[in-house]
Amino acid sequence: MVMLSGVIVFATNLSLQTKNAITKMYEPLDKDIDNKNNSTKKFNSAKAEDSAFTMLIAGIDNQEKAKYGRSDVLMVATVNPKTEKISMVSIPRDTRVYIPDLRYEDKINHAYAFGGINYTINTLEKLLDIPIDYYVSTDFQGFEDIVNTVGGVDVDVPFTFKAQLTGSLKWMTYTKGPMYLNGNEALAYVRMRKKDPLGDLGRNDRQRKVIQEIINKATNLSNITKIDDMIKDVGDNVKTNIPSSEYFSLIKMYQKIKSSPIEQLQLEGNDDTRKGIYYYILKDDSLEEVKRQLKLNLEDFGQNAQSEINTTKSVNDLTIGE
Repeated sequence: MVMLSGVIVFATNLSLQTKNAITKMYEPLDKDIDNKNNSTKKFNSAKAEDSAFTMLIAGIDNQEKAKYGRSDVLMVATVNPKTEKISMVSIPRDTRVYIPDLRYEDKINHAYAFGGINYTINTLEKLLDIPIDYYVSTDFQGFEDIVNTVGGVDVDVPFTFKAQLTGSLKWMTYTKGPMYLNGNEALAYVRMRKKDPLGDLGRNDRQRKVIQEIINKATNLSNITKIDDMIKDVGDNVKTNIPSSEYFSLIKMYQKIKSSPIEQLQLEGNDDTRKGIYYYILKDDSLEEVKRQLKLNLEDFGQNAQSEINTTKSVNDLTIGE
């Protein structure tokens, strides 16, 4: 009944300001548009409720006020409502990849710099060999707004360090252990990597946990009736190809699976410098394993499929042994 009430309130009380914010947020991909009549393809609501789907979360650094900026954070998640499983992988921003639209290899964050979200998604689909159904991107200000709108985030700082806050340029000490962070503090927390013993990998782990905390708070039943306020707060700095008509389907789905742990996949690689430029070079075997796990979670049987694969392998090994 609470969920139903929230839906009714959202559907009947959207203000003009909120509708304008939704219009600003909604930005379909090139592949979402039907070239024949230049109209947006109908969103398949079954994706959000029944079938597995993929989503890209992108954090954009546009401090230099370039046309597109650069992707500072890239996370790809496969979500399977049937098996209640989420698999997620972070792509280090210096990863050397082939960018189809440019027809040469470069850093993954340069895909966004040259062609925005469309170039980025085309590159990730080529790299991971899976379709990217939906995306949500935000710049630094949008991230701060999101965190503040959900009431801040609670984090477990893995080690003590200092980081400079955006805007005020003041230095803040993050002490090992539980801490509450507002939007500005959370931004510095997820951006810091040079002082992390694990470098990009450590930063990716902190980012994943903060994003999960944000989603948990934003989809909490007590916040559902505040969604229109949230949209107004972040409308200028967040972009997505998910229509507003499907927000509640996604919230309902996430309520069902949010207690399940997120499977964090890791792309292993080596540091490399070419012509004075630093790159992160992925290991082929690690990339292939991540691709396999992401595809596995998109299958209807999910984990059961993995069990069947292992069982079949065991039987075959036994047969060969005999």
